[in-house]
Amino acid sequence: MSGSAVRTFRFNRCSAAFWLDTVSSRYRCSCCGALVGRAATIGLVRRNPATVIILAGPVADEVLARVGRSMNVSLMRPAEPADSDGDTMALAAAELRQAARAMSPYALVVADPLAAVADGWRSMWDVSRPQGPAGFEQEAAKLLSAWRAGLFELPDYYLVTATSAGGGEPSDPGEPGPDFHLGPLRSVRPHRVAFAAAAEPAQQAAGILHTLGSLRPGRWWPGLDEVIETARGFYPGRLAEAAGR
Repeated sequence: MSGSAVRTFRFNRCSAAFWLDTVSSRYRCSCCGALVGRAATIGLVRRNPATVIILAGPVADEVLARVGRSMNVSLMRPAEPADSDGDTMALAAAELRQAARAMSPYALVVADPLAAVADGWRSMWDVSRPQGPAGFEQEAAKLLSAWRAGLFELPDYYLVTATSAGGGEPSDPGEPGPDFHLGPLRSVRPHRVAFAAAAEPAQQAAGILHTLGSLRPGRWWPGLDEVIETARGFYPGRLAEAAGR
């Protein structure tokens, strides 16, 4: 490419290479094609070397211990469990800030700022105990307030552990309800929500580590308000219907 050079950076909006045109002194993202001026890039450059991933879903302590022994992973895990949803969000925000300073290739965070909203959304679709949208909307309002105040940002990726990657309605009454992360969250940015099947500890730990190495770059998350709006209109059976076609 005449008059241009290729350099790689890590930006907030995309985890991808940017092409540096030495004539115009502008950058073009290799995954979404966006052009960014030199002056504008200063605030977007990610200064932490780690890819930050939130681990969502039930994971046994033995699995976390096995994953944490990897030389490529820094495991961010609260010392004490949260006493309330507010504490959960604060713990998650603190763990995400710590993950941003990690020097390993991957920083795996166990606390999730979306946990209370995910529980509220799942409860909306629990046909055995209908609760309506009030709980979800209450948690969504608190989450958006914290996000707009700059208390946290979404990680590079979510890695969900579950028995199924469908995210829709359970086929058996004993199974967990629809999954927020595999449903509405994944629908807005499919490449930023990965899945690792639940299994016996050694197998699940190996699956998680394998998934970390196969994460795909692409467009950054939309605003969290767009994620919440998507969740309001997301029907859990949509993915099951699509899979059955």
